[in-house]
Amino acid sequence: MPKDVAVIGVGQSAFVRGYPGSIRELAFEAFREAMLDASIGVKEIGASVVCSAPEYDRQRSPSGLIAEYLGLNPQPTFVIENVCASSTSGIRAAYSLIKSGLHDIVAVIGFQKMSEISSAESQERMGRGADIMWESPFGTMMPAYYAMHARAHFEKHGSTERDLAMIRVKSSKYGMLNDKAVYRGEVKLEKALNAGVVSSPLKVYDCCANADGASCVILANRDRAVELSPKPVWLLGLGAATAPMNLTGREALDGLSCARAAARQAYQMAGLQPQDIDVAEVHDCFTIAELMAYEDLGFAGPGKGVDLVRNGETYIGGKIPVNVDGGLLSKGHPIGATGGSQVRTIVLQLRGEAGAMQVPGAEFGLVHNIGGVGIYSNVIILGR
Repeated sequence: MPKDVAVIGVGQSAFVRGYPGSIRELAFEAFREAMLDASIGVKEIGASVVCSAPEYDRQRSPSGLIAEYLGLNPQPTFVIENVCASSTSGIRAAYSLIKSGLHDIVAVIGFQKMSEISSAESQERMGRGADIMWESPFGTMMPAYYAMHARAHFEKHGSTERDLAMIRVKSSKYGMLNDKAVYRGEVKLEKALNAGVVSSPLKVYDCCANADGASCVILANRDRAVELSPKPVWLLGLGAATAPMNLTGREALDGLSCARAAARQAYQMAGLQPQDIDVAEVHDCFTIAELMAYEDLGFAGPGKGVDLVRNGETYIGGKIPVNVDGGLLSKGHPIGATGGSQVRTIVLQLRGEAGAMQVPGAEFGLVHNIGGVGIYSNVIILGR
């Protein structure tokens, strides 16, 4: 397994519904925590990669603004946007910058301040993440897209609304333990099942919440990582893939082909198999997305993800603990910050620093981050 690039620092702001400051202040909260975690100064950062989806705030070029505010001039900075998969795409770019030898240490900063626009405006922007000629003009927004995935999975594999509600119950159990999460209330099974319908069969508690938040992941090459960090966490496998933007161009809707392809790449690069993973963070923008991820990542066979749900195998102590920080369903989903937050959780797990959410003895962790409705996928495998 290659051990050439490591995470030496992670940080995250609290994810909240209405952050009172600016985007530069929001980014600073995550950056400061990551820099303290890495115990380095700003002059050690060779470059920064800023990750954010456009049109949620008025700033046209956020990377320059944030680099200036964080004291990172004159080091180069770049902006990356792959909607919800932006910050894991940023990590992939940072990995490449380090492996190429251009930079020794790179900071990946993801942020989104979604509260600057209304919920309706946010949904419209998310809808335009799909094809603006053939899909989004007809009102296909995120809940409707994932509702189609849910219906397809129900009809092909016999999964049910109850299975999805059980995923939300798990999310709330761990979200209550996460002081960075936007939603920390308990959701009981009957409450989830009886909630209002958003887009049938998805109900209120099947859907994640918009949030404001920032994340930061600091990567270093092998020499600097060993020198600077007592507990470097290594990037062992990286996979990335895409799928047709239009759903009519896809072979099936009961899973995400791009996630399966990215997972295969990551496992091959890491020299690992699904059964080697001790803890996973998957992109649960909707409960059905988590269920599909179990199967796309090989934790269960096609249609067998419900067995993990029904047998409690995705809790701590189960076969494969998943989203034990509450996932997007509890943490919230500030688009550009989400993937970095997932990586932070896995890093803390592998360092044994996850507190009440700790999976005992975790050695290998996986991050699965999806952009749009299965348009982009990044899978990252990390090891201690």
